[in-house]
Amino acid sequence: MTKQPSRPPAAESDEPAVNAGTRPLPAPGATVLALLALGWLAAMLWSTREAINSAAAGVTAISLSAFALPGVISAALVAGAGVALAGGNLLARRYGDWATLRFAGAIGGGMLVGLAAAVAINLTYFDTSTTNVIAGTTAAAAIIGGALAAARTAPAIGAVVTAALGTLIFVVAFSRARDPLFDLFGAGDSQESLISAAKWVSRTESLVAGILAGLLAFGYLTWARRRAVRRDPDAPALRWPAYLIAGAGPGLLLLLAEVIIRVGGRSLLDLASALSEADAVAQTSLGTSRVDNGIWVLFVGALTALIAFGRTLSPAHTDDDPADSPSPVADQADPEDDKPGYAKAYDADPTETSDDAQAVDADPAKADPAR
Repeated sequence: MTKQPSRPPAAESDEPAVNAGTRPLPAPGATVLALLALGWLAAMLWSTREAINSAAAGVTAISLSAFALPGVISAALVAGAGVALAGGNLLARRYGDWATLRFAGAIGGGMLVGLAAAVAINLTYFDTSTTNVIAGTTAAAAIIGGALAAARTAPAIGAVVTAALGTLIFVVAFSRARDPLFDLFGAGDSQESLISAAKWVSRTESLVAGILAGLLAFGYLTWARRRAVRRDPDAPALRWPAYLIAGAGPGLLLLLAEVIIRVGGRSLLDLASALSEADAVAQTSLGTSRVDNGIWVLFVGALTALIAFGRTLSPAHTDDDPADSPSPVADQADPEDDKPGYAKAYDADPTETSDDAQAVDADPAKADPAR
């Protein structure tokens, strides 16, 4: 009776763990992204403070606060996501990829950013009725941005933060080109020409911002993929939904910022709209323009990222590919194959060929008539 070897225990087995190949990829450069996003949030808070402090007390401060609120909220969303992403990378490197720990760390990172921003606003802004509204809305936006960074696909979130930060910087820089574009699109003295030119300027800004967002998202994901392959050749490749989400992410953040503004900053918007009829029209027009801009950036960014990703794909092999098709020499039928002894004598084993030749010579009736 033979003794069969015992099966090694599960802890000592050479088989890889079930989840070894499904470990999520980290987001490269998350610390740099967090610092850049915090710097942009600080710049937005400082510019808003300078605008409010330079204005006269009362109605002007309220109007300027309402105009500056969208930029602060968008910056807080991106900063919360960037800090939470960097904290998630540190926690995953030290304690492993646990969903509960990742979510708690992301919420904690967003809360730290929101608390710091709220304290800075309350300490540096004038004590007006709008200060608490700006501080509370900014803190809520940072926490929501941190919660978004708790997703498992960290490179896609890093691409969203990169593209959104680049889009926000572009929008501020684009303001210097508005006046030349107004003249280019035929803005004149009439109100109709001004409205038409404003629409074309807004669409141009949204289109360029969407293209920039898609290219930045694709570039970040490509860099993350190459970095992961250098470290681990068996690292899983990101599929097209990651590029779609990354390209559409900046537009989604802009739309989410608009929701936060209309919910958390409703009292500030109502105060600004109640100042005059012109202010009410301006607030309504700006809100509509922000929604349109977010939709344009969403779809153009997603389409740009998908097109850029599609251009990197190699063509699929088909049955007509010469590399996969059989050799043409093997497919050609020899006209002498039907003649006994010819094909076998040419292709078969030499020993078998000699036996066949002897058999043909031994029977003259079966021999080839041409011989």
